[in-house]
Amino acid sequence: MERVKMAEAESLETAAEHERILREIESTDTACIGPTLRSVYDGEEHGRFMEKLETRIRNHDREIEKMCNFHYQGFVDSITELLKVRGEAQKLKNQVTDTNRKLQHEGKELVIAMEELKQCRLQQRNISATVDKLMLCLPVLEMYSKLRDQMKTKRHYPALKTLEHLEHTYLPQVSHYRFCKVMVDNIPKLREEIKDVSMSDLKDFLESIRKHSDKIGETAMKQAQQQRNLDNIILQQPRIGSKRKSKKEAYTIFDTEIESTSPKSEQDSGILDVEDEEDDEEVPGAQDLVDFSPVYRCLHIYSVLGARETFENYYRKQRRKQARLVLQPPSNMHETLDGYRKYFNQIVGFFVVEDHILHTTQGLVNRAYIDELWEMALSKTIAALRTHSSYCSDPNLVLDLKNLIVLFADTLQVYGFPVNQLFDMLLEIRDQYSETLLKKWSGIFRNILDSDNYSPIPVTSEEMYKKVIGQFPFQDAELEKQPFPKKFPFSEFVPKVYNQIKEFIYACLKFSEDLHLSSTEVDDMIRKSTNLLLTRTLSNSLQNVIKRKNIGLTELVQIIINTTHLEKSCKYLEEFITNITNVLPETVHTTKLYGTTTFKGKVAQTACMSACKHLATSLMQLLLEAEVRQLTLGALQQFNLDVRECEQFARSGPVPGFQEDTLQLAFIDLRQLLDLFIQWDWSTYLADYGQPTCKYLRVNPVTALTLLEKMKDTSRKNNMFAQFRKNERDKQKLIDTVAKQLRGLISSHHS
Repeated sequence: MERVKMAEAESLETAAEHERILREIESTDTACIGPTLRSVYDGEEHGRFMEKLETRIRNHDREIEKMCNFHYQGFVDSITELLKVRGEAQKLKNQVTDTNRKLQHEGKELVIAMEELKQCRLQQRNISATVDKLMLCLPVLEMYSKLRDQMKTKRHYPALKTLEHLEHTYLPQVSHYRFCKVMVDNIPKLREEIKDVSMSDLKDFLESIRKHSDKIGETAMKQAQQQRNLDNIILQQPRIGSKRKSKKEAYTIFDTEIESTSPKSEQDSGILDVEDEEDDEEVPGAQDLVDFSPVYRCLHIYSVLGARETFENYYRKQRRKQARLVLQPPSNMHETLDGYRKYFNQIVGFFVVEDHILHTTQGLVNRAYIDELWEMALSKTIAALRTHSSYCSDPNLVLDLKNLIVLFADTLQVYGFPVNQLFDMLLEIRDQYSETLLKKWSGIFRNILDSDNYSPIPVTSEEMYKKVIGQFPFQDAELEKQPFPKKFPFSEFVPKVYNQIKEFIYACLKFSEDLHLSSTEVDDMIRKSTNLLLTRTLSNSLQNVIKRKNIGLTELVQIIINTTHLEKSCKYLEEFITNITNVLPETVHTTKLYGTTTFKGKVAQTACMSACKHLATSLMQLLLEAEVRQLTLGALQQFNLDVRECEQFARSGPVPGFQEDTLQLAFIDLRQLLDLFIQWDWSTYLADYGQPTCKYLRVNPVTALTLLEKMKDTSRKNNMFAQFRKNERDKQKLIDTVAKQLRGLISSHHS
């Protein structure tokens, strides 16, 4: 029973499965029916499934047949209608075919015309496209042509601008053309060409600047001189106006953004031709002489090309080299003022150019670079001036050099360069100038002293008297009352020397001008130099005159008188300097003119000593002259009185400053000789001769023998009477004995 139930259950389950599969077959897409059929064959009841499938097919056929029977009449009606339509359709087809044939025949010409129109339209479209492309390419070609023209005419900076427009604006629009590729490939070469040519122009400019630095500097210094003259005029009268261009105006001559198409602006001449200007005409600005456009162009070109740093380094390096060349003075610079002037002109020209570059470019040179160059220039210039100025012995050349250095310093100061060291160096040159003046005035004083007659100046009229008074400040009421002709106490060299001292003071003053010194400093400088003139130069000149062998006593006395009057004129020289410098003598630290007093102490002492020596020598020569053949003891005693008067003069201290018996030493030889003969102290002389403590140390045995022979001759001449007098005979024997001993002393001494 259970098996029957189980079989029935399985049969029901299989039937349900087959029913499901049939529904899937009916509703599933045929492409996906494979898995469904697979499930049928996987089962064991596919026979029964086939039976059910056949049954299902028969059911569907019956339903189709039923449906067709239901619509059959309508189908028949439709067929009947279609048969009718077929005939009409055939007629229509014939008509359409006929119409088409006629249309084809009639439209053949139209088709030909339309084909021709089509070709025309195509050509028109091609032409239009070609025009559009050409319109796109023409600006590129025109720009390239413009570029070549600019390159040809050496307008490099505009060419670089054109190249930029061509590369960034025009070529990208036509980048697919072959000629565009050629241009693109050529652009780097053009850039390098522009770069090389602009650098070549810069080199030409630098070379031209180097050659013309002296002209630029000369113009700048002329301009500074004109301004100084103008300032001096302004100090004397109200300012009316000035045509001098300001520094700022000079800088605006050339615009840093030069992009001119005119041929003149593109010329790389570097230096513009300028005719020599007359002194009374306005000197052009130094920058007016220079065309800086090559520098600006090259700077812009390198900046655009991204190589500005390379350009800056090259420019600075080259200019440093040129600076070293400019600062190297010629070996013969000290020989003429033109040598110094050319040297200064070159330096000024160099720094005027650099200063202009500093203010007209953005960083091509900077202040640190300029300061470094200027420090180097200052040290080398000062060293060169110290060396070369030391060779100069002409005070006029030294003075001209000083004026040139001041102008040099003033010119550079206008451009903002510190020049204090130059003025400090001028103070050193001032000392050298003073030395050259002293040498010059030494010659002047020597000529005055050599040409003087050392006689009081005679005057025969009031006019002559006033002329001398006008030359030398002399006041003497007694002399004024005396009638003409009369004489001044001093000789002609006094007013001449006095006037030359004033000329020396003027010469000292000339050097101190424009040195920015205070009145006190100028006054101190003049007084110190004048003191040197008096104590050293004039004093030495006078002493040289006194020491001459042919100088007489009259001349020596006149020199003493002259120096006394020069000493008194010292206060007038003080007033003269005060009037020049406007510094009162009582001002603190003012140097006094002690010079006249000092040299009069020296000169008077030398003159007095020389006078005493001259007297002693003359008196000694008088005793020993060959023409004086006879000499008595009485004559010697009278001669001794004259010598004592001279000694009394020496002891009276005629000139202050001598120590004790210094002046008496001039007569010591004569005194010992006279004492020996008058005292007849031959035993002492002969016994002590040659010893340092000898009483008659200054008596030469030859001199004593010569004088003794003169006394011996006198005794012999009077021997007629002397032979009767025993004393005379004894004295004669003594003279002979002493003479014999003196000869032996002389003989032994010479041997």
